Amino acid sequence: MTARALQFVFWPALAGLCIALVIFIAFPGLMPWQLPNPASQKAEPTQATSYADAVDRAASSVVNIYSRKVIATRRHPLADHPLFEQLYRNPKQQKRVQSALGSGVIVSAEGYLLTNNHVIDGADEILVLLHDGRRAGATFIGNDPESDLAVLKIELDNLTPISIGDPTKTRVGDVVLAIGNPFGVGQTVTQGIVSALSRYGLGLSTYENYIQTDAAINPGNSGGALIDTQGNLLGINAAIIFDTVGIGFAVPADDAFDSLKDIIKYGRAVRGWLGLTVERLTPALVHELKLGSTAGVLVTETPINDPAYVAGIRPGDVLTHIDGQPIGTERQGLNEVADIDPGTKVTVQVLRPRQDNEPEQLVFEVMVAERTLGPDVSRT
Repeated sequence: MTARALQFVFWPALAGLCIALVIFIAFPGLMPWQLPNPASQKAEPTQATSYADAVDRAASSVVNIYSRKVIATRRHPLADHPLFEQLYRNPKQQKRVQSALGSGVIVSAEGYLLTNNHVIDGADEILVLLHDGRRAGATFIGNDPESDLAVLKIELDNLTPISIGDPTKTRVGDVVLAIGNPFGVGQTVTQGIVSALSRYGLGLSTYENYIQTDAAINPGNSGGALIDTQGNLLGINAAIIFDTVGIGFAVPADDAFDSLKDIIKYGRAVRGWLGLTVERLTPALVHELKLGSTAGVLVTETPINDPAYVAGIRPGDVLTHIDGQPIGTERQGLNEVADIDPGTKVTVQVLRPRQDNEPEQLVFEVMVAERTLGPDVSRT
């Protein structure tokens, strides 16, 4: 190629490169080979490699509980026979000692502990072993059998109450740790996630609002702590289902503390009660009663002189709202009514089905009474 030809190509090419350079300087985002700016990138969350800090924070608040109760045995049928009475005169033969183990959580510097009611139910003697090796006899303060909770107290100094978390902000998938005394081997920590929230209808207790987790919970873990990754209490470990691994349940900390406050103040859990027996609305009932949806619960029983009957509510009514708030399922309705203080007057909205017309909307004022333990635990 001649010098004249090279000169003809070179100058246009040089001019094009200069123009491109000016454009890329003015608009750097157009550069296809631009490397990402590390400062502008979001830091990806990293998986925690250890939860030791959370355990250190909570472990000293979790205790081992050992209980004993004396069980009277049946008197042998030959005990009064003249030939054999000498064999059965020993009074020790008429009694045996039953032992149980579990866990508990220190919730106040004054020595109050939360545990499960089934851990200490009927116990004649309760021994608490602390994480630091100290031992103390525990005093039974009160219980809440309908949520399987109990409150104990120990008289020791320098106790470490657990830090309380907020179960209402817990999400399915959050990492949780269970601390307790499985099989009596000593304090043990297991890890898992929150598998589900607000589990109910399991038949484990009357008032169910469980946090479900796959953190291993075994016999002896009952009454121990379910904590978050900062060491805050989310729940009191309560049960496993069908002796399976990976399906455990804990009473949310806020529910447990509601019971705790009542038990310390009154010796029992105080819950609201309307005197209703209800059942869930099925699609067949909705069609039969000409209702628009399955929202609400069907009233099946209102005993005479109970608050609902006195107010005018009758079997066959469909309860839809209390104080303007929609009622969920029959189990959720039981919990919602329980949260109302006895002596409070509430507005109850119902639909009363009619044979040839749409259901009639009615509103009643009901004076909430206090729920007492009885054979019909399903009544709201």
